[in-house]
Amino acid sequence: MKSVSRIMAIVKKEVRQLRRDRLTFGMVVGLPVIQMLLFGYAINTDVRNLRTAVADQAGTHLARQFIAELGQTQVVDIVEFVATPEDLEKLMRRGRISIGVVVPADFDRRANDRSRPAVQLLVDGSDPTILGVANQLRSMQIGFDSGKAAQQSVGPIEVRPYYNPERRTPVNIIPGLMGVILTMTMILFTAVAIVRERERGNLELLINTPVSSTELMVGKVIPYIVIGMLQLALILGVGRALFDVPVRGSIVDLYLAATAFVAANLSLGLLISTAAKTQFQAMQMMVFILLPSILLSGFMFPFDGMPEFAQYIGEVLPTTHFIRLTRGIMLREAPLSELTPDLAYLVGFSLVAMTAAAMRFTKRLD
Repeated sequence: MKSVSRIMAIVKKEVRQLRRDRLTFGMVVGLPVIQMLLFGYAINTDVRNLRTAVADQAGTHLARQFIAELGQTQVVDIVEFVATPEDLEKLMRRGRISIGVVVPADFDRRANDRSRPAVQLLVDGSDPTILGVANQLRSMQIGFDSGKAAQQSVGPIEVRPYYNPERRTPVNIIPGLMGVILTMTMILFTAVAIVRERERGNLELLINTPVSSTELMVGKVIPYIVIGMLQLALILGVGRALFDVPVRGSIVDLYLAATAFVAANLSLGLLISTAAKTQFQAMQMMVFILLPSILLSGFMFPFDGMPEFAQYIGEVLPTTHFIRLTRGIMLREAPLSELTPDLAYLVGFSLVAMTAAAMRFTKRLD
């Protein structure tokens, strides 16, 4: 009986501690809810609304009707019209579209000629999922009113995959995996930085030094930036040696993008570190960042296929923008000058998160 009473005393103590630790209680309730929402609503393997541009060189009634029929499939979302196939290639290289539709000048004649393709689809094959959707689109019976019959389908649709014609999965996975690995390690390293100083008693020593909070934050970030660059080199080396993943663009551009991304993650980790009371709490908070970074960044599922609210969340995450940068530089050979919106976001995110972390740290010293 005494043993049971002692056990129950420990149980009561743990329950009281959990009640005081709101973050742990939030993890107990929040993680299952978040996973249910992510997998139930945000993750969609039935890809729809792929960003698409059209080069309509025919400009006829039948061509416009075909384009309208194509949009009604809901597989593509026509966001832009351009003049030439070269313009489609530029948009695809910049990552602004996933599919380009070329309607040739003699579309009306080709539509009734089964010996030649009536339409050409230019597909960003760096994601095999998108290429598979394009192949399904080719097999669909997209028809129009020709005036001669009530409804007829167009002639063959040619699909031209770009950047990964062999449809090798590692070519798509490795550039995205770089972002996930750096997110996990960089946030983990710095999320416990301030907490570790406090638990070891070093924080009181730092308070008595002339080092400002901003200088402290920057000083903690710089060593981990070097570690991040070493990790990047390791990932690139293994990816090239074992999986033959190419780096078609500039390696300098890739390292510049990685520097901005590592700085963004380190700043976010420091912000978490100023909010957590223990190292365990810091790692718990990191999970809330890591899980959406894997599922909502376009790493595992095409970004365009996710619901709109999930895309808004994904746009906030640094991993989303870095994956766009890595796939653009490594696979599409895009220069960094064509990917400036994603790079600018990472730089801005770093500045905002670092400023917030410095402000929170200052308040904790008061």
